[in-house]
Amino acid sequence: MVSSIFRPLRALAPAAVQAAVSAVVLQLGIAAAGVGLVAGTTAANAQSTAKPVLHGRHWAAVTGKPLAASAGAMMFARGGNAIDAACAMLGATSTMWDTLGWGGETQALIYNPETGKVIGINALGVAPTGATPEFFREQGMIYPPEYGPLAAVTPGTPGGLMVMLAEYGRLSLAEVLSPSMQMAEGYPIEGVQADNIERRRDIIAQWPDSKRVFLPHLDDSSPEKRAAPQGGEIFRQLDLLATLQKLVDTEAEALAAGKSRKEAIYAAYERFYRGDIGKEIVSATREQGGLFTEDDLANWEVHIEEPVSTNYKGIDVYKLTTWVQGPAMLQALNILEPFDLKGMGYNSANYIHTLYQTMNLAFADRDFYYGDPYFPPEEPIEGLLSKEYAAKRRALINPDMNDTNARPGDPYPFQGDKNPFSKLLKEWSPIPPAADADGSDGFQQASINHDEGFLAGTTSIQAADADGWVVSVTPSGGWIPAFIAGDSGVGLSQRMQSFVLDKRINPFNVVAPGKRPRATLTPSMALKDGEPIMAFSVQGGDTQDQNLLQFFLNVVEFDMNVQQAAEAHNVTSYQMQSSFGAHVSEPGRLDVTRQLPPYTRDRLKAMGYDVGVVDKTYSPITAILIDPKQGTFQAGASDYGDDYGIAW
Repeated sequence: MVSSIFRPLRALAPAAVQAAVSAVVLQLGIAAAGVGLVAGTTAANAQSTAKPVLHGRHWAAVTGKPLAASAGAMMFARGGNAIDAACAMLGATSTMWDTLGWGGETQALIYNPETGKVIGINALGVAPTGATPEFFREQGMIYPPEYGPLAAVTPGTPGGLMVMLAEYGRLSLAEVLSPSMQMAEGYPIEGVQADNIERRRDIIAQWPDSKRVFLPHLDDSSPEKRAAPQGGEIFRQLDLLATLQKLVDTEAEALAAGKSRKEAIYAAYERFYRGDIGKEIVSATREQGGLFTEDDLANWEVHIEEPVSTNYKGIDVYKLTTWVQGPAMLQALNILEPFDLKGMGYNSANYIHTLYQTMNLAFADRDFYYGDPYFPPEEPIEGLLSKEYAAKRRALINPDMNDTNARPGDPYPFQGDKNPFSKLLKEWSPIPPAADADGSDGFQQASINHDEGFLAGTTSIQAADADGWVVSVTPSGGWIPAFIAGDSGVGLSQRMQSFVLDKRINPFNVVAPGKRPRATLTPSMALKDGEPIMAFSVQGGDTQDQNLLQFFLNVVEFDMNVQQAAEAHNVTSYQMQSSFGAHVSEPGRLDVTRQLPPYTRDRLKAMGYDVGVVDKTYSPITAILIDPKQGTFQAGASDYGDDYGIAW
């Protein structure tokens, strides 16, 4: 239940609610800028934080942008639950192009207090008709392209939002989409995003509708003139607004016809995927060389599924299964469990080395064995997550040197099977075939460099309420430079690039029509004694589960509070294969911050690491920690970027 102090706000018009909540956001922003919290008495973790821990008794909402966090707070003010808040934040971040758009994909974990179970939401799109290895090879490509109509899987975020809302929310679609619609009508765009659009203007200008939306000041007669909006300028997306209005109108019509709340939301779902909205997306995409058919959208569906989990020292950690990289963190926890990590010392050379070697082994398995579980062949997830397999992998760790040739293992005997890909396993290389950097072999030249692609990639959303609902979401896809599909205003996903064309790289992740690519997106949830204690996720492509692993250990092993753990200076490995662009791998490369003493850096270099020193590693984590004894929430958001939270 929400606090009674918010009940008067429910009667306000949306604009008034926005104003009221924005005042709270402003006050929190001032507090975050001016207050540093000092850790408790734990010697290893005494540190100040740039942002305070957000404490709440009734609810907490955290996401990638302050305005989107306001959207979540508005739903709680209207009497909604954590699912309503998460859906509103999802819509708002999609409208703001916070490294995702409305045509991207959505992945979520939800704790349902009515059943006591954690469930997964699989709203990742699939490859369209005609998307085969042969097709892309005929274009001279080594991997599917990074952007444009051929980079798109079917839109997943609208379906994921509507299914979550229909099944587990309380509010109407109209209420939840209200903040997004206000923003689509026009909002003051952030300077960072406006400048990002300007940097990508040459790519965006290839597509008529993307050019019309993103480059309102484009003047072909004066090419030196800025084409993108200025920071603070009102950015309007009237086509997107019309599409969202169609969904809301369809819901209203269904309610007027006597349909239930749930049925009315699903009527809007039908219109998007099987009605005029879907037809417009297909027509516009095909007109620009894409492969979508109407059946591709009509046959796609959201899966409500069982997640996977492991127990680490009495804590059950949940992840989505092999269609994302999440199980790699669970594998890493299984390998690390017997080590005395706290005794090694936080970010000591021994600790970093043990962590890095563990990730090498877990991510090598990811690179070879992970793929769409709804598409054959079947992934050996039972063997991959067995403690016995972890023990075999642990024995491979050299305590003194980095292994630049870490390879996937064989989990099949640990589930009583024989490996059907033993020959391919022997041929596997930690460095996959890479495309020619200049694109002369037909590979589409990247709009971002390898480091940017390795790090950037999504937003994150956490929400929890006093009734026990907890949700962690890691949506993505449709980031700038996005291909906008005609008058729909919907920017499509670029997730096709995460497929491979060569089964020697990964026989489970070869592109095929109707198949999901193995994505990097990885919401997380932890339970103790059957009760949720933490929801956490992070932005950033292949860095996601390495950052979340370190965050989790910061809390569990090193007694950090949620904000300290979110701001902690993580280390970054580049040894695993990138899931983007040319799928580059850099064995032994390790980024650390200047906080790491020179002595520790020198020890790591002596162990065979190529150590790079950066001011801050990329780890924009968002999290909510739940105290079941006190019945309160502690929310945290990294100080890396714009991640923000509100709690009450």
